[in-house]
Amino acid sequence: MTKLEEILEFNKIFIENKEYEIYKTSKEPDKKILILSCMDTRLTDLLPRALNIKNGDVKIVKNAGASIMHPFGSVIRSIIVAVYEFNVDEIFVIGHHSCGMCNLNTDSLLNKILDRGVSIETIETLENGGIDIKKWLHGFDSVEKSIEDSVNLIKKHPLIPKELIVHGLVIDPETGKLDVVVNGY
Repeated sequence: MTKLEEILEFNKIFIENKEYEIYKTSKEPDKKILILSCMDTRLTDLLPRALNIKNGDVKIVKNAGASIMHPFGSVIRSIIVAVYEFNVDEIFVIGHHSCGMCNLNTDSLLNKILDRGVSIETIETLENGGIDIKKWLHGFDSVEKSIEDSVNLIKKHPLIPKELIVHGLVIDPETGKLDVVVNGY
C-alpha cells in the first residue's frame, strides 16, 4: 500500500466515524495569536501542548527554521492576512534548540540536490540570474539571533501596524520548555 493509499483509507474511516466533529471551529483564532514556528517533526504535537493551545486557538505558520527570509515573502504575507483578515493582535516567533537550519552545511545540501538529479547547469543558471544558492539555503548561526531578526523584521515592516505585539521564544524540542528571547510587551 502506498503512503497516499494509506492516508486515503484512514481518511475514509475518519469521515465515516465523524471524527472531524471534535475539531470544528471558526477561521478566526480564538486567542488572536499567530505562531511562526519551525517545521521540525518534534514540534507537531509538543508545541501546542507546551503552549496550552488547541484547535481553533491560533494561526500557525511553519517553515524551515521559523525564520523570515524575505520581507515580502510568503511568511510575511501570511502574517499580514492573519492580522487584517483574522484579527490577530500578537505574534509568537518560536524557534527551537537543535534546529537543523542552525549551521546547516550548505555544501552537503547542494551535493544532495545534485545527487537527486538537478543539474549543475541549473544551479549555474540560477546563480548567473543573481541567486546565491548557498546563501539562500543557509539557515543561521544562532537560533536566538534568527528569532530576534525575524521579530525585528515583523515589527519594522511597513504594512504591519505599530501596535502589533511580537514575541520571540525558543522551545526545547525534548521537554517543551520555553525561553524568552524577545518580550513583545
